[in-house]
Amino acid sequence: MKKIALVTGATSGIGGAAALKFAGNGFDVIITGRREDRLDLLKMKLEETGSRVLALCFDVRNEKEVNAALVNLSSEWESIDVLVNNAGLAVGLEPVQEGDSIDWNRMIDTNVKGLLYVTRVISQGMIARKSGHIINIGSIAGKEVYPNGNVYCATKHAVDALTKGMRFDLLPHNIKVTQICPGAVETEFSIVRFHGNKCRADKVYEGYECLVADDIAECIWFVTSRPPHVNINDMVVMPTAQASASVFHKS
Repeated sequence: MKKIALVTGATSGIGGAAALKFAGNGFDVIITGRREDRLDLLKMKLEETGSRVLALCFDVRNEKEVNAALVNLSSEWESIDVLVNNAGLAVGLEPVQEGDSIDWNRMIDTNVKGLLYVTRVISQGMIARKSGHIINIGSIAGKEVYPNGNVYCATKHAVDALTKGMRFDLLPHNIKVTQICPGAVETEFSIVRFHGNKCRADKVYEGYECLVADDIAECIWFVTSRPPHVNINDMVVMPTAQASASVFHKS
């Protein structure tokens, strides 16, 4: 019987690349996201690998939607081996005194509360089976703070702390917990941060070779594929041209 991976935020970027990586390595995959048209396209692409795919359209910020989608999965999908908490975003880049509370709530609700809602549901089955692996996608912003990154950095610091806390809580149940913290990855991240301003977003990645979604998908697969007695607790992955959250070497 094939193993099952659940990837949140699979409609773009790291989530989509991770889903493809799992399917390519023989997993069946549950993909979630808010954009049903993109989920449908990804589902078709994943099924071309021969994997079974379950696409669930819901918003991780909505606890009722999370529970409705995940609490009563059918018997063929309930035994989830790997959970990738990938859904997350940055919105806005202003000093705290000029911040928009709508942006703040969107980041907190997605990056922190959404991760908690999904983890609480999926961890129950892992605990019952005494087996599983939870991978939280953090950020270099969870290790350092940079100018105008205030609330986004705070949410990713929360992911860092939650990952450590989850590792204590789930240790007696033989469940692995990993955090992967990327530096600059060219996805839709900056387009979302700048409210759809592609010109401003493109400038973030000019003058150096940044990471791409497949780079992080490779890391996700690496930590997943370690032997049962090996857990990668924490992984920070940066472009060669990036020394810290805010220091780059650009041509």
